[in-house]
Amino acid sequence: MDAAVDAGTGQFELNEEQRAIQEMAQAFAADRVAPNALDWDRAKHFPADVIRETGPLGLGGIYVRDDVGGSALGRLDAVLIFEALAHADPAFSSFISIHNMAASMIDRFGSDEQRQRFLPKLTSMEWLASYCLTEPGSGSDAAALKTRAVKSGGDYVLNGAKQFISGAGDSDLYVVMARTG
Repeated sequence: MDAAVDAGTGQFELNEEQRAIQEMAQAFAADRVAPNALDWDRAKHFPADVIRETGPLGLGGIYVRDDVGGSALGRLDAVLIFEALAHADPAFSSFISIHNMAASMIDRFGSDEQRQRFLPKLTSMEWLASYCLTEPGSGSDAAALKTRAVKSGGDYVLNGAKQFISGAGDSDLYVVMARTG
């Protein structure tokens, strides 16, 4: 669902479906996020209950293929959603983005069994997801990862440390970045 782009100016116009996505996200943000954002921030509250409400709107699997409940939307569609949510509360929008990055990684790189096992719960927002990249001394430089995943039988054993995990303690699933070689 591409937007119409003027080749001369680079300006574009949203199509009808994109306008509907934008309006849906704006309405949710105005109704459920904006009225609470300041209180959440002051109380250092992670609004998992309201985050889960985005599942039925299709925001739990924005990039995820539809065979496992995803919305299969593109990057422009995602930007419209994240912008609308960020207008109400940047932290709320950030977590929705993080959840979607984790779900997208499973969709793109997971086995069929992993996709079937995890993605329906993530796309519905029954489960919340975080990804674990940042490490002490390495920051968020994926090329400098020190955490290792070593195959042991049919499993991997992780050794290393992560920090600054958005949603830590509230997420149900964590995608951990680690070196295997």
